[in-house]
Amino acid sequence: MTKEPFPHGTTVVKIGGSTLGEHDTTITDLVELQKEGLNPVVVHGGGKVITDWMAKQGVRPVFEDGLRVTDSESLKIVVAVLAGLVNKELVGSLEGAGGRAIGVSGADGGILKATIKNPDLGYVGSVSSVDPRPILAILAEGCIPVIAPVAINWSEDPEQRGTLLNVNADTVAGEIAMALNAERLVFLTDVEGVLDRSKRVIPRLTRRQAAQLMGSNVIAGGMIPKIEACLHALQDGSVSQIIDGRNTGALRQSLNGIPIGTRIG
Repeated sequence: MTKEPFPHGTTVVKIGGSTLGEHDTTITDLVELQKEGLNPVVVHGGGKVITDWMAKQGVRPVFEDGLRVTDSESLKIVVAVLAGLVNKELVGSLEGAGGRAIGVSGADGGILKATIKNPDLGYVGSVSSVDPRPILAILAEGCIPVIAPVAINWSEDPEQRGTLLNVNADTVAGEIAMALNAERLVFLTDVEGVLDRSKRVIPRLTRRQAAQLMGSNVIAGGMIPKIEACLHALQDGSVSQIIDGRNTGALRQSLNGIPIGTRIG
């Protein structure tokens, strides 16, 4: 996978779909941090909005191991919501708060290429390559890249190649952090962090502890791809953190070294 050196202070921030309705301080934090010289790269989900639009179309959502099963009809909704509505609303919010942002999907400029992850999941992709150049170009213009997790299907089947795939946003954040050698990967979620069996936040996890907790089903569901993405990004020495994005100033606190949520690595 192609790697590029990122400018000093770059952080990949994954904004969860379930926190998008309460992200006012995150938007402000991102704009202020950009003005202070940080280079934020935003990857967003949109799960709740997708589910709402699927309901309007009479489509029932199905999940397996935290991943949305995506048939051909669901894919149309997923792409429209992620690359359209959610992406542009985030860009608008950042611009409205005084920042500069450019919204793209992983399909734009061939940023993300993927293949079918598992036929049982439908049109869900497993990332096969990341091209960081379009992201670097956006950063070079002094803008915040806002990336929707849609990839180009790079199938060996010529009839399938060039179609679109839904990719888990947590996975995309980890892949981008690794490919661009980002200093930090932060997940903004609707939970306080990784919880133990007693539902208490685990302040720090090693790679081995994270693997053990997944093996014993303490870490399950939608938290699995987040942990896997953190572990993947850690291969390049990035600091990974899972925090509650609903809390005022959570992102800034995380970047200032205040111990909140769960730090991995």
